Amino acid sequence: MNYIETIEHLYSQLPMYSRIGAAAYKNDLHNTIALCNSIHNPQQQYKIVHIAGTNGKGSTSHMLAAILQAAGYKVGLYTSPHIKDFRERIRVNGIMITEEAIVNFVALTNTITTQIQPSFFELTVAMAFAYFAAEKVDIAIIETGLGGLLDSTNIVLPILSVITNIGYDHQNILGNSLAEIATQKAGIIKQNVPVVIGEAIPETKPIFIQTAKLKNADIFFVQDSYAVQNVQYTPHSLVCEVSEIATCKHKTYTVGLTGLYQAKNICTVLAVVEQLNNIGVHISPIAVQNGLQQVKQTTGLRGRWDLLQTNPTLIADVAHNKDGILQVMQQLTIYYPLATLHFVLGFVNDKDVLSILQLLPANAHFYFTNAHIPRAMPAADLAFVASSVQREGQVYNDVNMAIAAAKEQAELTDVIMVCGSFFLIAEIDNF
Repeated sequence: MNYIETIEHLYSQLPMYSRIGAAAYKNDLHNTIALCNSIHNPQQQYKIVHIAGTNGKGSTSHMLAAILQAAGYKVGLYTSPHIKDFRERIRVNGIMITEEAIVNFVALTNTITTQIQPSFFELTVAMAFAYFAAEKVDIAIIETGLGGLLDSTNIVLPILSVITNIGYDHQNILGNSLAEIATQKAGIIKQNVPVVIGEAIPETKPIFIQTAKLKNADIFFVQDSYAVQNVQYTPHSLVCEVSEIATCKHKTYTVGLTGLYQAKNICTVLAVVEQLNNIGVHISPIAVQNGLQQVKQTTGLRGRWDLLQTNPTLIADVAHNKDGILQVMQQLTIYYPLATLHFVLGFVNDKDVLSILQLLPANAHFYFTNAHIPRAMPAADLAFVASSVQREGQVYNDVNMAIAAAKEQAELTDVIMVCGSFFLIAEIDNF
């Protein structure tokens, strides 16, 4: 098979959670273990930082990869889902995996794949592990896909584990309470491996403490060490003043990302850098500064408060759950308090859409659409649910038609916000 045929095979023959949902989720690690055993466990050949969390784990992963690269390390980065190109999931020093490597890996594993029928995610995790070994990376940043305990990435033995936060998402798989979800995420905590917790709340902190104690893992809570004092927003960066709680010292960082929610992630990243230095991965302050400032250019991160146009302002963000939409609304309220808002929305069908819609102002303009994947909630269904909470709008066949309609209706001082799904953002033309 050539590259196009190989990718089509991956999408069509292997169960893919991002397209069909829970039916593709495997609730054990047997397939991933079998795949990696068949290729001599490449994940054991380099250092790993393993990152889980409800929100922020992708941004945190990219920032850490950029910082480590600025510090002179050869860095593997595995994240999901991709936005435009499958190869975005697997990068070395910011450069996407080659088409040849993908074709060769699928051919190499064809026999065992036929035998065990892995999911799309299981195979791509093994592919990432093998590629990083082949490229002889010094360290890899591995983002979980869903949960932690039973996530396919959870066969690794990292030098450091990171859990960004816990919120409501994927309750049909991870549980209906924050404590249940935290228990799944805490599954990445390994014996004698330190763990950094980006944000802990009363429902989740005891879970993390108990799990860390059972695993004899040193645990570090970010809010005990770092706090953001001040944030200045520009269309292309954030300038964050961060205080070190123990020393009362203040440092200012310019971050090449513009979502205000990145302020929390920056504190997590700084805590991770501190722990990496403590265990022998040396990262200078200038590498931290340069990595944060150049994160988008270094790692190709997209979909996080991306300003696509001005007059009217057009912003795209992959926020897709209640916490993510709350963060979007916070930033809109702070920086565009007088603007008329237009929301181009599309969700997948396992989200608590009713709760999310109620976070959005009823006097905004709404444009309902959907991504073209089986798991997407049909735009007409979304509009029906929205009407039950007095969020009225029109239905459009795709996101670009919805954006065009919003642009036509918006005044130059208005803001058009496109959000609700990675897969919706992926279908924006020229993104």
